[in-house]
Amino acid sequence: MNYEQALDYIHGTYKFGSKLGLENTKYLLGLLGNPHKNLKVIHVAGTNGKGSVSSYIHTILKEEGYKVGLYISPYLEEFTERMIINGKEIPRERLAEVTEVIKGKVEQMVKDGKNHPTEFEVVTAIAFYYYAQENVDFLVLEVGLGGRLDSTNVVEDPLVSVITPIGYDHMEYLGESLEEIAYEKGGIIKENGFTLLYPQEEEAMGVLENLCKERNNKLFVIDFDELTIHRSNMEEQIFSANILGKLYNNVKIKLAGLHQIYNACTALGAIEILKEHRNINISDGAILRGLNNTKWAGRFEVLQKEPLIIIDGAHNLHGADSLKKNIEILLKDYKITFVVGMLQDKDVKAVLEDLIPLADRVIATRPDNPRAMKASDLAKELRTFGKETYFYEDIKEAIKMALKVTNRDEAIIFAGSLYMIGEVRKILKNRTL
Repeated sequence: MNYEQALDYIHGTYKFGSKLGLENTKYLLGLLGNPHKNLKVIHVAGTNGKGSVSSYIHTILKEEGYKVGLYISPYLEEFTERMIINGKEIPRERLAEVTEVIKGKVEQMVKDGKNHPTEFEVVTAIAFYYYAQENVDFLVLEVGLGGRLDSTNVVEDPLVSVITPIGYDHMEYLGESLEEIAYEKGGIIKENGFTLLYPQEEEAMGVLENLCKERNNKLFVIDFDELTIHRSNMEEQIFSANILGKLYNNVKIKLAGLHQIYNACTALGAIEILKEHRNINISDGAILRGLNNTKWAGRFEVLQKEPLIIIDGAHNLHGADSLKKNIEILLKDYKITFVVGMLQDKDVKAVLEDLIPLADRVIATRPDNPRAMKASDLAKELRTFGKETYFYEDIKEAIKMALKVTNRDEAIIFAGSLYMIGEVRKILKNRTL
């Protein structure tokens, strides 16, 4: 099996749908010898920020000299982004080798009368097998969807469970209320463990506190009362904060956007728990280097300066709120062209109401995904804001138009679905217009 065949096999399992539950994953991993049981896991759930927080933790541990796995979803440009060790994506030939092993076990599973696993279940099994084979010291494991019934939740004893901000997303799977969504996310809280929470809305916080009590968890909540932001611009941010009793002074990060300071503080909280309660050696130098060296593509990422081009996967209301704040603070002197592409199962109206009033002109396009909203339909929604509006189903044409109508001293922001963001990033990086 080569890389292309591996991808064809993995994506071919899409037809088996998206079924939440752990039975399939447990059975498949059992056939593989339960590789996940030998891994030391930092498990990260939440609606927004979990990718950035995971990346910060991964880079800090790497800087200390550990061999660290990072499992994320979705990817932006290449599938191999989903499985990383010490900043390097899984080699294509290695993905092919591991996928062939998993394919054999899936065939055995079906012969045994079990349901065929879904795409995410297959990918998660590939990841666990790969990280176990590579003998990583730690695995920073990002939840795919929810928590309680997510395939990653076969992990029984994480070093720490981290829950980033919880908001309204994937409500068809996770529930209509914040309480229901928090209960699903809180599924990663395990018996007798350690849990770190980003401060949540009251309804969510109550649910998570109760889950921690029921499961005899030691609960930590990040406190932003002693956070001082010294500098915040597009090049770097500097802050000081008291994180679970430890004072960090003049911490530097290169990721742009105020939300990344809060994400960095959350990652610091997880690191403090690993140090103080799991006796893991992590020096202050590694922590500061790790935060400053963390990269996270597609989230308020600057691709070019003239005109200023930013991409941001603001596909739900919480993400749109963060983007809005960043624009109001960091881009207040810019005229802005927004290029927007959304999936139709998202709260499109709420996201547009947050962002489009900030635009001088707007272009609708269509992400490459079966659930994508047509650009023509999105344009109808956009016109209600009274802005100069264009639409192109083809993303390349949307990019060309954005560059045409935007002056060098203005800004273009590509926002919405990560499927669109990944395509835009690839096109602009390679200049394949």
